[in-house]
This record gives sequence, structure tokens and C-alpha cells, in this order.
Amino acid sequence: MSKIVQFLKECVAELRKVVWPTRDDVISSVKVVVVSTIIIAAILGVLDAVLVAGVNLVF
Repeated sequence: MSKIVQFLKECVAELRKVVWPTRDDVISSVKVVVVSTIIIAAILGVLDAVLVAGVNLVF
């Protein structure tokens, strides 16, 4: 039981050392991820449409 308590104390001590991001940092990171996801989805959508059109021409 003492090992579990020691482990939890060490976890809390390590979490106190963490430099958490600010709200503005998190918001800007989320914006980058959302925009990147939309751009990649659009590229893949266009690529899919082109490939489907190409397959339909062949068959």
C-alpha cells in the first residue's frame, strides 16, 4: 500500500512541474488543427472525385 501512496505523491509532484499552455495557446492550436483538417479533407475529396471520374471513363 505504501508503494501506491508513494507513486501517487510522485505523480502529483511531476504534474506540478508541468508548464500548462495558456488558453490563447490552446485556442490557436485548435484553429490550426481545424483549418488543416478542412484543407486535407478538401484535397482528398477532390482527389476522390477525379479518381472516380477516371474509373467511370475506363469502365
